[in-house]
Amino acid sequence: MILDERAVHDLLKMEDLVPVIAKAMADLSSGTVVQPMRVMLPVAEHQGFLGLMPAYAGALGAKLVAFYPHNQGIPSHHAMILLFRPETGEPLATMDGRLITEMRTAAGSAVATRLLARPEASVLGILGSGVQAQSHLEAMRLVRSFRDVRVWSPRNAATFAKQFGIRATASAEDAVRGADVVVVATTSQTPVLSGAWLAPGTHINAVGAPRPTWRELDDDALRKAKLYVESREAATHESGDVMASGRIFAEVGEVVMGKEPGRQSPDEITLYKSVGVAVQDVVSADLVYKKAVQAGLK
Repeated sequence: MILDERAVHDLLKMEDLVPVIAKAMADLSSGTVVQPMRVMLPVAEHQGFLGLMPAYAGALGAKLVAFYPHNQGIPSHHAMILLFRPETGEPLATMDGRLITEMRTAAGSAVATRLLARPEASVLGILGSGVQAQSHLEAMRLVRSFRDVRVWSPRNAATFAKQFGIRATASAEDAVRGADVVVVATTSQTPVLSGAWLAPGTHINAVGAPRPTWRELDDDALRKAKLYVESREAATHESGDVMASGRIFAEVGEVVMGKEPGRQSPDEITLYKSVGVAVQDVVSADLVYKKAVQAGLK
């Protein structure tokens, strides 16, 4: 079976994906997922990377992802995902992984937000205006009701705000101050979020800067926040922000299982720092494959 991005788009819905990602994160934290560290091949001549991300979690597969953070006018991520029959190793499906990467990242943030944001959270601030900002806007609205949504980015905030009926701000600070939930989804390699802007009780989803030498949060934000990740191993090897923080409180999967607490007081600042892990891609692709089979696709 070969599924292009249009087919994936038609089959994969965010409301179906969020519980699948929550289970995958719990399975990862429980030790039932087989998942080696991501292999990243630098393409230095063109300032890009090629990543290999295999996993076995009942479903068996791997993602090949090209990450070119300086792309303009086209997405920074392109990917293909292959699924295999676990019992025999036979190939089952090849599908476009760009949209899956976009959606599973936001679904992970939705799981974290459901567990960590204050129940009454009603103001959302988004830093960034690319595909992750769009996907996160959809995912955040599944787990909280927002009366005010602001967006800031260096280039396209006004266009993004008009397209989605939200409010563009003149600065990152204006988007963040007073927000109950903050999404940081930029390609910046240096901090764009300052801890000085964060109100007590804020929850942050930070999904950019996926390299050891990159940062999207300043030291003050890291000092103030209780840090949650998908995988301690992946985060401590791949995230400059996590390395700078030096203290992970829990994996989100541990909170899903009830092994570690989520938010413990109305005033604490919580941070979900995502690097993206292979099991999220494989279970997402498996969901798409099962829906395609149900739909009679060949």
